[in-house]
Amino acid sequence: MNEPSPRDRIREKALELGFDLVGFAPVSLDEGVQSNLDGYLAAGMHGEMDWMVAKAERRRQPSALWPDARSVIALAMNYTPADGALDSLDQPGVGHLSVYARGRDYHDVVKKQLKALGRWICETFPGDVKVFVDTAPVMEKPVAQQAGLGWQGKHTNLVSREHGSWLFLGEVFTTLEFADDAAETDHCGSCRNCLDACPTNAFPAPYQIDARRCISYLTIEHKGPIDRELRPFMGNRIYGCDDCLAACPWNKFAQTAPVTEMRARPELAAPKLTDLARLSDSAFRTFFSRTAIKRIGRDRFVRNVMIALGNVGGDDAVEAAKERLQDESALVRGAAVWALSQLLTAEAFDRLRQKWRMREDDTHVIEEWDAVHVSQTFAPNER
Repeated sequence: MNEPSPRDRIREKALELGFDLVGFAPVSLDEGVQSNLDGYLAAGMHGEMDWMVAKAERRRQPSALWPDARSVIALAMNYTPADGALDSLDQPGVGHLSVYARGRDYHDVVKKQLKALGRWICETFPGDVKVFVDTAPVMEKPVAQQAGLGWQGKHTNLVSREHGSWLFLGEVFTTLEFADDAAETDHCGSCRNCLDACPTNAFPAPYQIDARRCISYLTIEHKGPIDRELRPFMGNRIYGCDDCLAACPWNKFAQTAPVTEMRARPELAAPKLTDLARLSDSAFRTFFSRTAIKRIGRDRFVRNVMIALGNVGGDDAVEAAKERLQDESALVRGAAVWALSQLLTAEAFDRLRQKWRMREDDTHVIEEWDAVHVSQTFAPNER
């Protein structure tokens, strides 16, 4: 009986550790991928993510990260939600969090399993490894496509015929040399469900995303005030956006992810916005301990909560927003001004303006008082 090959043994071990897809790819990317990256950066569609420019050379070719590497083992972990990914969207009084953020920080979980696989490889074969998750300058999706895990869909995320669009990615670079798996081909066809689902029209064309309009970017990466034009389209999304992922027809083949340490925390399924608005820095860090949300910090998160309150309201929304007019963070105060402009009558908002604008010393917040478009909707306690 033939002994399993090193490739087969690695694949078997990776599946045992909880990965759902495993493939082998070269330590190189074709010129088309590099050209797409250069065009994306030149157009400024990366927004404030300056690290993409600073590390572009290393992103263009995986070999630049580790010249000794001879193969890349690409891996994917399924996180298909058990319940509807969009169930909490646009519900008064509650916030909507991206599916992946409702449990343990996937960076920690995936990296832990990548390290376990890497250790096993080093103990079993005469070679060395380095492991990467998406905090490293690896073009994960093109690498995964070359390894046959799936293809980069029109929403720019990886799509698998077995797991749809719900996948975490990671890589093990190794000095061992393996035969490459066949690259996966594109199976999107004429479908444009993901493009049409985007609330902010962040896709200028299929397979292109303008981060400056993407809600995931705006709520996570963007550090300053969010463009007033885009705020109404954010609804109650306070961290990330799953609309394009959830719209993918290939999700119908995905099986619910097994219960793991990344399973969703019940209190994050539809958290109350007014509770989140009142989180201090220490309370924020405690409540979101071990989640990806903790990474953006309290001020940026409460900015998102204020915008959500302005969009969907709810009991005590006006009072919670008024409290943030005294927040230490100008970013939060400015967002609170906008929220109140959406929740109050013109007369009630003008009374607040007269009281608070003269006390404000931050230029941005003053601009919010002066430039907001006052909604004519009536808050329940202002009728």
